Amino acid sequence: MGRGELTDRAWARIEPLLPPVSGRGRRWRDHRQVINAILWKLRTGAPWRDLPERYGPWKTAHERLRLWTADGTWQRILDEVIVKDDSVGEVEWIVSVDSSVVRAHQHAAGARKKGAVPPRSRNAVEGEGLGRSRGGLSTKIHLAVDGRGLPMRVLLTGGQAGDNPHLMPLLDAIAVDRIGPGRPRCRPEVVIADKAYSHPSTRQAMRQRRIRFISPERDDQIARRAAQGARGGRPPAFDAEVYKRRNVVERCFNRLKQFRDLATRYAKRAAYYQAELTIAAIILWLR
Repeated sequence: MGRGELTDRAWARIEPLLPPVSGRGRRWRDHRQVINAILWKLRTGAPWRDLPERYGPWKTAHERLRLWTADGTWQRILDEVIVKDDSVGEVEWIVSVDSSVVRAHQHAAGARKKGAVPPRSRNAVEGEGLGRSRGGLSTKIHLAVDGRGLPMRVLLTGGQAGDNPHLMPLLDAIAVDRIGPGRPRCRPEVVIADKAYSHPSTRQAMRQRRIRFISPERDDQIARRAAQGARGGRPPAFDAEVYKRRNVVERCFNRLKQFRDLATRYAKRAAYYQAELTIAAIILWLR
């Protein structure tokens, strides 16, 4: 086992969730070798054609990434890993959310608008998730993590997109199935967010969902409420001690961006870049 490759323990968790190696037609190249090839690409950020010979043909690894992105295999693996941890009570439902902008390499631009096969996962990205700002092309990663800082859901938008409008879609994507009967769990106990998510409509939506929302109020909102006097109402409740736990989402971003292929976006298709984020999330859960 080389550096950064799947451990025996991680492979034992993943192997039952993958399609069979042999079936109708030619026998597939060993799944573990191909996944290790994809992990090498994520870790180094090198072009596919520079893949070392020990991992086999680079086209095989790229094609496997494409196929399993289209049929939702990566997302199913992540879901199963989270379900297994939740069944033994290890998932902490104190969810922290934040976003991070990733610079898109010039090779990430120019994807063909026709002929792309959109993924069938529930996290499918509309468009290619690229935005243009003063810094050039960029993509914004919206991330929700549990209380231990492990990624629950990832959402991609253009780099110029705001944080607050994408909070509810990000939380709506969280759905952890049960081992036995029962509906998936979708509602966190607490959601922790910074000032970018502090908005009256967001707080009202959280109250309707019976989710405790902890986010500091912005200065302009405080001034507006003070100007209204008694009609401004009371300030929203804020627990400073619980808010200190928000740093887990920042640490998760740091761990994700240790994969150099994620720290800078090289993939033309947003679906492939999101699949790479999902694969990195799987590795973090299996460590």
